[in-house]
Amino acid sequence: MYLKKVDGPRSVTLADGSVMSQADLPPASTRRWVASRKAAVVRGVVYGLISQADALQRYQISEEEFLEWVRAVTEHGEAALKATALQKYIQP
Repeated sequence: MYLKKVDGPRSVTLADGSVMSQADLPPASTRRWVASRKAAVVRGVVYGLISQADALQRYQISEEEFLEWVRAVTEHGEAALKATALQKYIQP
């Protein structure tokens, strides 16, 4: 069995003890960003599975958009990434 060469670690252990691997990241062709996919990218960057620069390039998202995802997760948890929850967490 052959493994594809990837930069960085193949998997990381999250704070809750679960393991996240490269396979848990959304595909590079993702165009529809649901909360679970955003959360996976944020977790991948925070825990060092993928660099922020690689994530921005792979998913073709702006740094501003990504930092907004990180801020939402940091301040309000992953539920804040849902489009229907935006009104609850927007600053007046």
